[in-house]
Amino acid sequence: MGIAVMLLMVISILFAVIVNQRKKNQHRTAMEKLREQQQNQLIEAAVRSEETERHRIAETLHDEVGAILSSAKLHLLGIKAQQLDDRDQKLHEKGRELLNDVIQKVRGISHNLHSNILKEFGLNEAIRHFIRKITQDTIINATTALDDNYQTKNPENDISIYRMVQELVNNILKYANASELIISSTLENGGLNLILFHNGDGLRQEQFEELRYQKEGLGLKNIQNRVILLKGTIHFTSGTEGYRINIHVPVKSTTNE
Repeated sequence: MGIAVMLLMVISILFAVIVNQRKKNQHRTAMEKLREQQQNQLIEAAVRSEETERHRIAETLHDEVGAILSSAKLHLLGIKAQQLDDRDQKLHEKGRELLNDVIQKVRGISHNLHSNILKEFGLNEAIRHFIRKITQDTIINATTALDDNYQTKNPENDISIYRMVQELVNNILKYANASELIISSTLENGGLNLILFHNGDGLRQEQFEELRYQKEGLGLKNIQNRVILLKGTIHFTSGTEGYRINIHVPVKSTTNE
């Protein structure tokens, strides 16, 4: 009788320990999910805030700075250059060329910051337009091979993908000393695979993981934040022919019928 009571007590204690441990594990899992959810909410808020600020700056450049520059151009054109001597005519012409250049650059910056073309024509056309514009008159040969079957019902995700491509291409142009750039995409198995290949100097995965935590790696940190927000992956690899950046993003998409 005593042994039975002791066994019952031991079993009860073990059962209580197991139940308690299970509750602890459930609580730990719930806390981890809560922390992950809070982290994702903070990242999403930061990304949305950045995009709102981009649009504000783009509109200011287009509506205010652009208008002032256009007005300055009209005043400059109002000067009768024929009445100027040779020296002043050359200065007048140079000033007009510089002003035209600044107006074009302000428009280009405004368009890059704003995502209207993406919302109107989709991700693929926005990437093609960006690549044509940014690599024009440069030594780099840039081509795109994008899967036209890709469409999306979530334009906010497209904006994040587009911003990642912008940041990565800008880094390649600034630091890689590449002469060839190829951007390709495929839509398969419910995901978008985007590849940026170049034949210059590039990052390896361990360098990316290290740099994104440093102050000078803010652009890389922004890329990682967008990857987390999209629940995707990014991987940097190097080979004998060049460097490759693989981005995979799970998407809810439709195909052209």
